[in-house]
Amino acid sequence: MSVIPSVKRFLDRRAAAGAAVTGINQLDPRTARDYFDFNMQLGSIPARQLEDVEAVRIGMRDGAQLNGRIYYPRQPCWADPLPALLYFHSGGYVVGSLASADSICRMFAADTQCAVVSVDYRLAPEHKFPYAVNDAIDALSWLHREAGSLALDGERLAVGGESSGATLAAVCAVHARDAGIPLALQMLIYPALSARTDTQAHHRYGEGYFLTLPVIQWIQETYLTGEDDTHDWRFAPLDGHRNAPSSWTDLAPAWLVSAEYDPLQEEHAGYAARLRSHGNQVEIRFYPGMIHGFFSMGGLIPEAAVAHRETVGALREAFGIPA
Repeated sequence: MSVIPSVKRFLDRRAAAGAAVTGINQLDPRTARDYFDFNMQLGSIPARQLEDVEAVRIGMRDGAQLNGRIYYPRQPCWADPLPALLYFHSGGYVVGSLASADSICRMFAADTQCAVVSVDYRLAPEHKFPYAVNDAIDALSWLHREAGSLALDGERLAVGGESSGATLAAVCAVHARDAGIPLALQMLIYPALSARTDTQAHHRYGEGYFLTLPVIQWIQETYLTGEDDTHDWRFAPLDGHRNAPSSWTDLAPAWLVSAEYDPLQEEHAGYAARLRSHGNQVEIRFYPGMIHGFFSMGGLIPEAAVAHRETVGALREAFGIPA
């Protein structure tokens, strides 16, 4: 099978543009962030209207204050708090922002009828590993602690993200278990789970299918402080051994989205198997004909709506929200 027609049109347009299409690995970080945000918003689904979107400041362990947004599908009501999804944007820990994730967060809030808390975690190279990991963990602790004051239900939380953001969510799921923070779901949209770049999927799909091997290598070089970090489980949850958890049991149920033409595809199957082998509940959804990044390209790839609908369904079920 080949990529679906809408994906082929997208890839063909990129190929035809030639030198006009610049990989983010060829840009300085500030320019790469502007370029990424512009293109993400250009290809995303239309922004849904919500009852309320509030800016918040999220305190970190080192005293920093991160920007965040809370997307409420209805006016906040402290007598009837909403379940909440803590969401981490994509971008390989180098690019991405609240703006690049805005449409997807709005979709999740509107269709799931839960609140969505989006976090502007710190990026490399200004803030290298493990800043993003620590920011994600601190954001989860903050949300659990402050939920009541935000009209959110601290006993009905989920973590999720896309690509590198999904990796952060996977790490947060382990932290949540150890910290006694109840999670209804870990929603992992094609996460990066290994430092390897030599699987069959990397060789088959590492060029010409949007996410390329040069970009993956650039992410590692920009985000990590050195070779030793590639072995840290917080960067490579599948096979990292440094600082690895003592146990993989009793984790929140996982919903894992995987795409056929993604160079990270084999990591997804491997991580699902790892979680299942330790008694965890895992649902992995494999989307034929799709590429890494398709979930946020609903404006260009209409078939992404199937993954949106199924992921929303998984969230609603985890939160006990009737369909």
